[in-house]
Amino acid sequence: MSGGVDSSVAAALLHERGCEVIGITLSLYEDPDGVEGGCCTPEDVTDARRVCADLGVRHYVLNYKDAFERAVVKPFVDFYRRGLTPNPCAQCNNILKFDRLLRRTRELDARWLATGHYARILRGDDGELRLARAQDAAKDQSYFLYGVQRSALPFITFPLGDHRKEEARDDARRLGVRTSDKPDSQDVCFIPDGRTAEFVRKHGGAAEPGPIVDDSGRRLGSHQGLHAFTVGQRRGVGVASTHPLYVLRLEPESHTLVVGSPDKLDASVVQAEGWNWLREPALGESLAVKVRYRSPPAPVAALKSKEESVRISLATPVRAVAPGQAVVLYGGDHMDEVLGGGTIGATTEN
Repeated sequence: MSGGVDSSVAAALLHERGCEVIGITLSLYEDPDGVEGGCCTPEDVTDARRVCADLGVRHYVLNYKDAFERAVVKPFVDFYRRGLTPNPCAQCNNILKFDRLLRRTRELDARWLATGHYARILRGDDGELRLARAQDAAKDQSYFLYGVQRSALPFITFPLGDHRKEEARDDARRLGVRTSDKPDSQDVCFIPDGRTAEFVRKHGGAAEPGPIVDDSGRRLGSHQGLHAFTVGQRRGVGVASTHPLYVLRLEPESHTLVVGSPDKLDASVVQAEGWNWLREPALGESLAVKVRYRSPPAPVAALKSKEESVRISLATPVRAVAPGQAVVLYGGDHMDEVLGGGTIGATTEN
């Protein structure tokens, strides 16, 4: 329970159904500079505790700060230092919430770990459980859950999977949940002010200055560190030009930032590493991938996998594929089932 409306109403709905609910809040991060906002603030913990008191259920706070630093913050900084664009929410889900916390809930003899994520767990025709998109496409968070292990699905439930956001708030008001009108959290939870490059610099991840070149190698200027850039970025490139320039790729070995026109951003092949299969696709099954949370699914032409590496050929090119981000594969009758996902490799083919 983060102290927000989604996890709070999830707990209230389960309590209404007669479940014995135990509230758990993870203490993950404390900003040393005292920047306000984000999640995990003392106010958030207090909100979660008060919601549990209102429901008359137990509430525990687990100190995961060291684990969060190792599993999320340090890799986040390291990715930017290496010219990659990390996905800390997926990392947090994969390692902390649906692995370490899930094991802790089993120690408490809890039947399920319930969260406020907008996603669903459905039973297929073969009787096996499947991870699927939420009913509300605008709030669906299945993209961030690709790393959940298949063996964990029987022990996870998402009470809001069939809700729209306003329906969740309506239920919160109906049930008297005190956080019903609390604003949603934005941006990376441990960088509430949104100043990612400054955060990376303060945590020792600043890359060295280097040249800015076009895709033919012609020098256009210089930059103060690749950690301030991501593929597809236009704003803040720092080069005067008669036409818009976008970040095409980052070359950390030479500290080079390559920029060019947007048509050079199209990728037709995506290489993914660290792949987790929830279900391998059937022969001839239609597939699609998402390379960003808000990107529409792109049809897949071919798929080739070997151990934890997957090579995805796209039926139509996708723009601004950023190495380090998550790529998630969808299938099923309505293209709403998460089949698996991984981390986009350092290279793509255009």
